[in-house]
Amino acid sequence: MQNPNNIPSPCIHVCVRDLDDICMGCYRSIDEIRGWYKFSDEEKLQAIKNAEGRKANKDKASKYDHYA
Repeated sequence: MQNPNNIPSPCIHVCVRDLDDICMGCYRSIDEIRGWYKFSDEEKLQAIKNAEGRKANKDKASKYDHYA
């Protein structure tokens, strides 16, 4: 198992949340952002996976909705 500090935060310093409290920079939920430094490696990897899924869904929606 990696040291938890070896999994960098996906934060890109574009800290703007949407109406669902999802960061539009890194696509993490507010709970994932708050808990990041307490998370185990597994929790961090899951948060990254969740964020990637949110971004993919947003990108897919944007492809069909020019106002998304």
